[in-house]
Amino acid sequence: MNFAGRTILRAGNFNLNLSSTLISLCKIHQGSTLFPSIFSKTISTHFQIGPSKRVNRRWATVMASSFKPEQARAPPALQLPTPPISKFKIALCQLSVTAYKEWNIAHARQAIQEAVGRGAKLVVLPEIWNSPYSNDSFPLYAEDIDAGGDASPSTAMLSEAARTLKVTIIGGSIPERFEDRLYNTCCVFDTEGKLIAKHRKIHLFDIDIPGKITFKESKTLTAGEAPTVVDTEVGRIGIGICYDIRFQELAMLYAARGAHLLCYPGAFNMTTGPLHWELLQRARAVDNQLYVATCSPARDAGAGYIAWGHSTLVGPFGEVLATTEHDEAIIIAEIDYSQIELRRANLPLEKQRRGDLYQLVDVQRSKSQ
Repeated sequence: MNFAGRTILRAGNFNLNLSSTLISLCKIHQGSTLFPSIFSKTISTHFQIGPSKRVNRRWATVMASSFKPEQARAPPALQLPTPPISKFKIALCQLSVTAYKEWNIAHARQAIQEAVGRGAKLVVLPEIWNSPYSNDSFPLYAEDIDAGGDASPSTAMLSEAARTLKVTIIGGSIPERFEDRLYNTCCVFDTEGKLIAKHRKIHLFDIDIPGKITFKESKTLTAGEAPTVVDTEVGRIGIGICYDIRFQELAMLYAARGAHLLCYPGAFNMTTGPLHWELLQRARAVDNQLYVATCSPARDAGAGYIAWGHSTLVGPFGEVLATTEHDEAIIIAEIDYSQIELRRANLPLEKQRRGDLYQLVDVQRSKSQ
């Protein structure tokens, strides 16, 4: 700081031999733009307690308070809830998908049973696992999930498997028919076989990369209208489907709602998959300091839409904990929620956000309050 043409204070530690001068300046200039009151109080505190390290800590505390980190989320972020279980095994079932729905359903049921036999408490299926991934197929394979039973054989199987095997299932996604609209929908079942959440893909996959890939889900599908966070026997889970993972705001919102784990059934393609699939998963995990799980269909080189595969589990420090290649596989990996608290203690981002400069608004929660 310059006063009367002389430098009397530099960034970093305070010089103790300037104490009398600084205290005098605090008294003279307290409340002015030259010496704001918050600064003078900090310096006064320094000379009362002595060591410069304690000043730095107090200064950091005062500044952190002025940054208003709690206001960076509106409404304020929820405290991370205590999960019903701290450690468990997750299964990512990277399945082959054919044009035969009945075979797809029976094959998925077999994979779920195998995963449970290997110790999984949570099973995740791929995006569009009961149907070929194409705009032509979506209307033909779509099911009335709300009606259930024969109107939705895919979800009827998931409910039966969850109840019989006592496992929580993130049911990938299937084409859903609701009134005159079609959705790309993920169903979540608890260990009693009850449908406890239904996520309709919020961000539709409309891309055009000349000479590589063009696909417009919006030709047949309707976008969902609500984020989905669900409390399960294995913790609080935020659900997204494939293209949803590209939108960091959704993941941030889920983290602010207290999610332990984000699950994204997804079918990235041979153009964006090699470049973005793992990158996006690790980014969502490390930005929000939680677990991210993805599950892709296995690759079929003869299909109209060729999936990248590489289903993956990422930890809260951005580390890849388990993954596979493009062939059919069931990945079994352990989730340890204590790692979330550890990493958030290592890097206390929640306390360091600048609510005085930016804010993420959860529109749905705001309207409900």
